[in-house]
Amino acid sequence: MIKNNEMIAGSNLEKVLRAGHFAVTGELGPPTNADKSIIDEKAEHLRGVVDAVNITDNQTAVVRMSSIAVAAMLIEKGLEPVVQMTARDRNRIAIQSDLLGAWALGAKNLLCLTGDHQIFGNHPEAKGVFDMDSIQMLAMMRDMHEKGIIQSGDDIDVPPTFFLGAAANPFAPPYEYRPYRLAKKIQAGAKFIQTQCIYNMPRFKEYMQRAGDMGLLDNVYVMGGVTPLKNVGMAKYMAKSVPGLDVPEEYIDRMRGATSGIPKENKKARRQALREEGIAICVETIQQLQEIPGMHGVHIMAIEWESAVPIIVEKAGLFPRPSV
Repeated sequence: MIKNNEMIAGSNLEKVLRAGHFAVTGELGPPTNADKSIIDEKAEHLRGVVDAVNITDNQTAVVRMSSIAVAAMLIEKGLEPVVQMTARDRNRIAIQSDLLGAWALGAKNLLCLTGDHQIFGNHPEAKGVFDMDSIQMLAMMRDMHEKGIIQSGDDIDVPPTFFLGAAANPFAPPYEYRPYRLAKKIQAGAKFIQTQCIYNMPRFKEYMQRAGDMGLLDNVYVMGGVTPLKNVGMAKYMAKSVPGLDVPEEYIDRMRGATSGIPKENKKARRQALREEGIAICVETIQQLQEIPGMHGVHIMAIEWESAVPIIVEKAGLFPRPSV
């Protein structure tokens, strides 16, 4: 595992992982407007339930409130953010500038992402920057931390020392290449990994087995991504329309069967049954992840459904969270 004498960023998430606990992170999607009350409401669902909260950065290339601004709001509320930073919208000057500011505001965790292509968002005509990718961003931030230099090579006397993370998608073809890409991210400085949503458990186990055989799991904390399904439409959409997601037909069938025996006119009961089944699938997935060698936690991505996170954490037996 990561050497004990390495510098610790001091984040709660890092301490939980280093202490050997099964970590839990949640996700908060900033609003598409300037309404701070939305952040306040979402944050309360996650308070005391997760070890840190990911703040997405204009996810799906849709304009949203700044991830760094939202991170600052969470810090004021006593919650620990994981700032997400994409390379899509900023060159290396802006990335470094924004992250110096994020550190100064009190953010201690950073997830480096390349970012969804702008063609998928609400400004498809926008110019994507992509001055660097997630691996290059990781290396840049690692060098700030370890060497005290910015990307140009200039010295920096007070560098940020983020707990660095990256994303991994075991389900994107070519599958055999995925562990090698994980290796590149670890070499570039990633200390924790949050994966894409896991539904195809056999394929994920194969990925973890290969990563273990390559010796990668000795040098990084892996957190499995899970997303509770709300309804049949969501399950079908994720299975057929979201690149890099693998949702087996069995889960679509389970969601279809959740409303069996409930009259169609009883929409409230049908919606409740669907959501209970989606949560049940999510909890089962977490329990299976806990049995996989090399797993250190779970990242719950309850898309616009933060109220489900406390239920999932409790049903999975992960509550209360450790104090470290």
